[in-house]
Amino acid sequence: MSTDTSTTAGTGTPGARPERTGIVKVVFASLIGTAVEWYDFFLYGSAAALVFGTLFFPESEPATATLLAFGTYALGFVARPLGGVVFGHFGDKVGRKRMLVLSLFLMGLATFAIGLLPTYAAIGVAAPLLLLLCRLVQGFAVGGEWGGAVLMAAEHGDDSQRGFWSSWPQAGVALGNLFATGVLWVLSAVQSDAAFESWGWRIPFLLSAVLVGVGLWVRLSIEESPVFAEAKAEMETKETPHMPIIEVFRKYPKEVFVAMGMRMAENISYYLFTIISISFLTLYAGTADDKPLILKALLIGSVVHFVTIPLVGALSDRVGRRPLYLAGAVGVAVWSWFFFDLIASRSEPRIILAICVGLVLHALMYAPQAAFFSELFGTSVRYTGASVGYQLASIFAGALAPIIAIDLLGDASDGTDNVSKVAIYMTIASVLTVVAVLFAKETRATSLRHDRVLSD
Repeated sequence: MSTDTSTTAGTGTPGARPERTGIVKVVFASLIGTAVEWYDFFLYGSAAALVFGTLFFPESEPATATLLAFGTYALGFVARPLGGVVFGHFGDKVGRKRMLVLSLFLMGLATFAIGLLPTYAAIGVAAPLLLLLCRLVQGFAVGGEWGGAVLMAAEHGDDSQRGFWSSWPQAGVALGNLFATGVLWVLSAVQSDAAFESWGWRIPFLLSAVLVGVGLWVRLSIEESPVFAEAKAEMETKETPHMPIIEVFRKYPKEVFVAMGMRMAENISYYLFTIISISFLTLYAGTADDKPLILKALLIGSVVHFVTIPLVGALSDRVGRRPLYLAGAVGVAVWSWFFFDLIASRSEPRIILAICVGLVLHALMYAPQAAFFSELFGTSVRYTGASVGYQLASIFAGALAPIIAIDLLGDASDGTDNVSKVAIYMTIASVLTVVAVLFAKETRATSLRHDRVLSD
C-alpha cells in the first residue's frame, strides 16, 4: 500500500482535506462512548477504595480488605489484553465500528450487574466471586474499547491534525472519571456513611444503563473508518489468511514493546493521582470524614484533565509527540515526591493542587499517546497492535499500581512514613518510559496509509 497518500475522511479522495462535520461526528461518538466505558471502569476502582472492602471482604482488617478489593480490581486489567487481542483481531478483519458497539454493550451489562450484586453478608463467599466475574467482563470489554475508539478518530482525521482529533477519545477517559467521581461525590455529600454503604453505592452502577444507551445510539450512527475500508478491500484480494495477532509480533515486535514501555509511567501515575490518593487519605493520612474532600479534589482534577488533553494533543501536532511524552514522564516522577505530603496536609487547596498538577503532567503523555500508538502500526494490524501494546502494559502498570502502593505504604497503625517508597516506584516506572520513548521514532504528521504486512 502507499505510504504517503492522504484522503478525505469518509470519501477516500487523495489529497483532499477531511470535512469538518464528518470528523466532528466521529470524534464525538468516540468521546461519548469512551466516557461511558471508563465511567464504568473507574467507578469500580473508586468503589473499591471506598466500600468494596467492607461489603465484600468484611472479615479482614480495613487495610487488608481494601487490598483484597484492589485485587479484584487488578484482575480486570488481566482480562484487558485478551479483550485487546479478540476485539483487535475482529476489528482488523471486519471493522472498527462493530467492535466498538459490542465492547460498549458488554461493559454496560457488567457494570449494571454489579449494582445488583448481593454482598458478603447475604450470600457469603459467592459475593466476591460474582464481583470478580463482573470485573473480568469489564476488563475484557475495555480491552477492546480503547484501540477502536482512538483509531476511528485517527483514521478519519487528516495527518496534520491527528494529535488533536485522536486526543478526544483520551479526553473521554477523563470525562468518564469525572462522571464517576461526580456521582460518588454527590452521594457522599447527601447520604450518611451508613446509607451509602447499605444501598447508595449501587446507584452509580445502575445509572450506567442510561449512559450506555446514549453511547450505543451515537456509535451506531457513524461510518466505518475509510482507511480501514481501503485496507480491507486490498486484503480481500490476498490468498493468504489474515491473522492480525501473528502478523503484529512478526512484523512489529519492537513497536509492541515500545508501546508497553511508554505506558508504564503514564498508567501508573494516573492511578497514583486518582485511585491511590483516595485510599491514602481515607486510610493513612485522614479519616472517613475526609472522603468528600478527596472526591471534590478529584472532581476538579478531572475537569482540568479533560480540558488539558485536547490542548496538549493539538500541541503535539506542532512540536511532536516525543518531546511532550518525555516531559510528562520526567514530570510525574518529580511530582510523586511532593504528592503525598500535599495530600496528607488535609488542606483542600493543597490536595486540589496535588491532583491537578499530577493530572496535567499525566496529560503530557496521555494526550499524544493515541496518535503516537496509531502511527506505530500498519493499517491491517493497527487495532490489534495498538490494543496489545496498550493493554499488555496495563497488567504490569495500572493493575498492580494500587496493590503495590498500598503494600509499600504499609500498615496505617504503625505510624511509619513510607511515601518515599511509592515515589521511588513511580520514578522507576518513569525511567522505563523515558527509555521506551527514546527508542521510538517521531511520528508526527506521518500518513496512516502504510502497512508492512500488505507491502511485503
